[in-house]
Formats: sequence, structure tokens, C-alpha cells
Amino acid sequence: MEFSELYQQAVARKGGEEAVKALLPPLPKRARLMEVGDDRYLSEITRCIFKAGFVWRVIENKWPSFEAAFEGFVPAYWQQVPPEVLERLAEDTRVVRNMQKIRTVPENARMIMEVAQDYGSFGQFLAEWPSEDQVGLLMYLKRNGARLGGNTAQYFLRRVGWDGFILSRDVVTALTRADILDASPTSKKGLAQAQDAFNQWHQETGLPISHLSRIVSFTVDND
Repeated sequence: MEFSELYQQAVARKGGEEAVKALLPPLPKRARLMEVGDDRYLSEITRCIFKAGFVWRVIENKWPSFEAAFEGFVPAYWQQVPPEVLERLAEDTRVVRNMQKIRTVPENARMIMEVAQDYGSFGQFLAEWPSEDQVGLLMYLKRNGARLGGNTAQYFLRRVGWDGFILSRDVVTALTRADILDASPTSKKGLAQAQDAFNQWHQETGLPISHLSRIVSFTVDND
């Protein structure tokens, strides 16, 4: 399916081209990824992990308290944090006291530190990874990080400004309806099918993949 057809569906549902443009995320800038500190990447990874399967609004409202409890998410500290610190956090009312998710912080801190040793920083690593191979990046994060499967890593990448798609319920519905997706969106086959479609549309339109993904979501009536 040509993207122009999906774009017209989105425009019709949202009430015009200006309405669609107003709902798009900021333009992704790879230079910006390199300017962000590794502590902010650990913070955003953790935020997305805690949001998964939980009420997002609660996590957002508590996030300043999370930042205080985790002392700014400095990877060099958290990669080797003593077990008793995690145990105290599991009793700390400033955070959501889910020990399984708390334990992801040192694991993901170690991933960030290992990447930084090879690339100089985690932001440099993200900036060098091409959007045309988002599936490869998702597989890397899932394999080397903790609890970064499903859509969690996709939302993390969008939050930090990396140019990629999110296979939200609306996007999956739209891709399935367009006969593009015929496998589970969490499977390698399904991810590859989505990647191929977004790569094709990117070449067709020149639009960032994050914009294409958002526009595709607008074609589904979820009112």
C-alpha cells in the first residue's frame, strides 16, 4: 500500500493536514542524542519499564521522587550497587515498590556502561544505529538489557528522540488491515514486516519514521 492512501485516511479522521501536523512528535535529531547524558538514558529506560503494565499517569506524577530515590540514575554507581540498596528501595514509598523492576536498574546500567566503553557514550551508540534497522536495535536492547522486550524499548526510543516506529495497538491494527502485518507484532517476522513497510514509506515520502508511525496510528478510529 502506498503511504499517500494512509495519509489521506489520517487527514480525514483528524480534520485536515494542519491537525495531523500538530500531533506529530518533534523532528528527530541525531546530534541531540549525543548531547544527552548516560544518566538520562538510564532514567528514561527505567521510566518506560515502570510504566509497562501500570498506570502511566501515576509513574509520571511520581517521577521526581523516583529521581531522588535513585539519586539521579548515575550508571557508574548503579552498575555495581550493593544488594541492600535495592532492598531499601523495595520499601521506599517514593517509588513503585516492585522489586523485579527495581532490579533492572543495575542490569541496564551495566549495559549502558559497556556500550559507552565502545562508543564513548550511550547517546553516540544510538546516534550511529540506523533507523532502517530498528529491529536490530530492539533485539540488542532486549538481549543485553533487562525487561526491554515488547513495546518498552520502542517507547524508550521515541521518548529520547530516536527516529523509529512504535507498534501500538492502533499501528498494529492499521498494518494488519493493510495486509502488511500477518504475524505477531512482537515476533521477529512481525517486526521485520513493519520495518520493511516503514523503510519503504520513508523512501517514498522522505518523512521521519517516527512521523510515519504516528500518522499510521491516526488512520484507526479509536474514539
